Amino acid sequence: MHSDIVDLRSFYSTTLGRFAERSITMALSSIWAVVPNERLVGLGYTLPWLERFGTDAERVFAFMPATQGAVVWPATGPTATALVFDEELPLVDSCIDRMLLVHSLEHVENPRETLNEIWRVLSPAGRVVIVVPNRRGVWARFEHTPFGNGRPFSRGQLTELLREANFTPAAWSDALFFPPSRRRFMMRFHNVLERVGRRLWPIFSGVIVVEAQKRLYQGVPVAQRTSRRVFVPVLSPHGATRLGRRAEADRAISPVRQVTPS
Repeated sequence: MHSDIVDLRSFYSTTLGRFAERSITMALSSIWAVVPNERLVGLGYTLPWLERFGTDAERVFAFMPATQGAVVWPATGPTATALVFDEELPLVDSCIDRMLLVHSLEHVENPRETLNEIWRVLSPAGRVVIVVPNRRGVWARFEHTPFGNGRPFSRGQLTELLREANFTPAAWSDALFFPPSRRRFMMRFHNVLERVGRRLWPIFSGVIVVEAQKRLYQGVPVAQRTSRRVFVPVLSPHGATRLGRRAEADRAISPVRQVTPS
């Protein structure tokens, strides 16, 4: 099940969503090395964190999957968002310094192909930062949050997937140790529960955060993909057009005569 852009934006406007955003920000801050004038791209719903970590970047783009939808960002100035297909990013080779994935990898059709495409667009020293739901966590078991949709991962599964795509995990972090409850009583103590959970049950965090470094190897030939997904706008008309139906009706009334050569 894919998360819609409207549902994601609505969730992060709630009190529980703001607490979740703050917790993920703390996890990202512990592994995020500041690199001035870098080229940063976010894939998925990354707007809250691009606004925070992209202040020193040379340029920042927000790529949103076609199955998710897109919103205009930023509110002022030129638009930096684009609707993309995660296996065919509209970028040339080795042009991005860092990519941030939030609400992305758990929803893609083929995670390995998506990571291979990210490997292609990253520079030789490029890094990818991924935030995914934890398979052991409580947040992956409740569908009233975006982290309850899609495919959760464990650290072992994420490590194996990154190594198959020629990435080396360099730093790990965790977030969302408090329960995803909407009750005011529980949210009132979310800071205490977050600190206690970080010490007592770190393996049961809501999300896993990993930063991976791109590895360089000799290129090997790969098999060509047998099929490609083609996305069309949902508001496009389907079926025959009015002019096409009129032409078919004229041919049915006046059939074409076959002329035999003399």
